[in-house]
Amino acid sequence: MFNHPLIHTLKSLRGNTRGCVYTEPLWGIPYNLYSPYISVYMVALGLTDGQIGLLASIGLAFQVFWTMMSGAITDKLGRKRTTFIFDIIAWSIPCLIWAAAQNFTYFLIAAIVNAVWRVTNNSWQCLLVEDTQEHLLVDVWSWVYIAGLLAAFVSPLTSVWVDKFSLIPTIRGLYLLAFVMMTTKFIVMNMMVKETQAGLSRMHETKEQPLFAVLRGYPAVFMQIIHSPKMLLTVSLMLAVGIGNMINGTFWAIMVTEKLQVPDRHLALYAFAKSITMLFFFFFAMPRLRDMGERKLMLLGFLGLVFSQVLLISVPVKSYGLLLLSVLLEACSMPAVNILLEKLIVVTVDAKERARIMAILYVIVILCTSPFGWIAGQLSEINRRLPFGLNIVLFGTGILLAYIALRRTERVTGEG
Repeated sequence: MFNHPLIHTLKSLRGNTRGCVYTEPLWGIPYNLYSPYISVYMVALGLTDGQIGLLASIGLAFQVFWTMMSGAITDKLGRKRTTFIFDIIAWSIPCLIWAAAQNFTYFLIAAIVNAVWRVTNNSWQCLLVEDTQEHLLVDVWSWVYIAGLLAAFVSPLTSVWVDKFSLIPTIRGLYLLAFVMMTTKFIVMNMMVKETQAGLSRMHETKEQPLFAVLRGYPAVFMQIIHSPKMLLTVSLMLAVGIGNMINGTFWAIMVTEKLQVPDRHLALYAFAKSITMLFFFFFAMPRLRDMGERKLMLLGFLGLVFSQVLLISVPVKSYGLLLLSVLLEACSMPAVNILLEKLIVVTVDAKERARIMAILYVIVILCTSPFGWIAGQLSEINRRLPFGLNIVLFGTGILLAYIALRRTERVTGEG
């Protein structure tokens, strides 16, 4: 086990990558403890499906602004400083608001403040990858995801607490725990990392420029994306995955509790099964599947996601076993899609312009994604299975895009 390639990579990490990966459980564990309950917590406090979908769309709309600003802010302030300041704003403050939430207004304010995470998403990724060797990227991103999955070992406690204390007090407590752990993470990581070489260069180049003047270079960067088939293919994959993840994250718990009549307290058990399966996949399946090629693996991942959604909308009421099968199938498929997409983003982005290209990429994704929170909310009010029918279309599109990427690679390399 200790000779496992993932373990070897973890022990050999140095510098910023070490600081980012080693502290990630302090964010990933609390987030993955409360995230399965976000939507049912809202429902318990009186929000409708339509309001929940509206919150998702409003949050994405504010994220557009902060995503557009993220590249300029990251270049001006530096990767390290930007990450520390905006992590506190984006996560520590909203956790306190969510913990005290009483109605739609609280969640609206929290969604607007939380939208700032788009800035730190850019700066943190730059910290993580800019001084990291390319051959380590898959393992590094695997550990980032694994950090969140460690919550699996304590998530059954959430089920016990919900059963004993009821849903609302338990989730309030989890948000307070998240505030403490996440804030600790931001402080400790800031002490462990230093500014990247690319960050120092961009800070020097933009030192005399006003913040908004840095934005004037965006049209040229946008044209660089438009004229790159690889970047267009990448952003299309980002859209399919991003919308699908938003729909699952927002409406899965509502579908399961309201449509399939699974008790709230059992949600943590499904989250536990999903996390354990994903951990198993990272450690035992991914190393053996790499030889098949990354794009073929992504293609299989999208196929698995389609079947998981088909199974989900076919599950009869209170069919716990079939629901578990759907969850496990998704758990085996999502790591392949997410990890390989993260690497694809890194290797197709010009390193010198990483912050601004990432900003524009995510603006495109958010603008195209934001209406789908409202659309999925309306679909859910008609029939709670419909949002997942939309996911089938999205992941089916991902199959087509992954196939195009595979064929293009084969033509370039001459590989079968």
